[in-house]
Amino acid sequence: MVGLLLSTSIAGASACSFEPQGTGRIADVIDIRTLRMTDGAEIRLAGIEPAIGWSSTTALTALIPDGDVALHGDSDTPDRYGRQSAFIFVETDGPPLQVRLLRAGAALASGTVPDGACATELAAAEAEARRLKTGIWSGNGVIKNAAIPGDIQAELGRFVVVEGRVLSVREAGATTYLNFGRRWTRDFAVSISRRMVTAFAGAGITLKSLERRRIRVRGWVESRGGPRIEARHVGQIEVVGDQ
Repeated sequence: MVGLLLSTSIAGASACSFEPQGTGRIADVIDIRTLRMTDGAEIRLAGIEPAIGWSSTTALTALIPDGDVALHGDSDTPDRYGRQSAFIFVETDGPPLQVRLLRAGAALASGTVPDGACATELAAAEAEARRLKTGIWSGNGVIKNAAIPGDIQAELGRFVVVEGRVLSVREAGATTYLNFGRRWTRDFAVSISRRMVTAFAGAGITLKSLERRRIRVRGWVESRGGPRIEARHVGQIEVVGDQ
């Protein structure tokens, strides 16, 4: 386990400076979101996902320091693969590696961070890279068109970002659906469970108000007739256009 040698003052400038989880030295970059420490522990970079077709670890490797890094997170419980999820800081009062990767256009914000301020920091870093057409944003195709369900269906099981206009908002049992087409057996839709409705309302989003609005949604593609993304976190949905 990473040694608990962390000063509580580090990472104070970032909204993602959660509880300290310790310090350690990075030994290896496994992939764009996973690191191995010198003590053998594997660290999963919280709050980001790789873009489809972008597996390069060059940007992450370039950010790895020779010395110790500090880990922050809201839980040090390993996931089912034995990885500890954390935000990694390489300097006092600087942003975590995740923000640096997003600014470099080397990753996507996952939208799953429950803390609103941290989620905003990550989203802003991604937006900056998108505006400057940096890294993955230098070409087209990162954001899928909701009106072309076949392109989304082709990414079954992968993390994608989809943008389009919500045609209708419908409830069916304990689930609310944001429909982007009229054919539920073929068209793209976003599903939101009843327990998440309160969370969206707390963030100022009434689901019915999304009808006819243009939104950007991110998550893992499932198949339920047509392609689906389940919004388990408020940060997965962003309103990008009015009626």
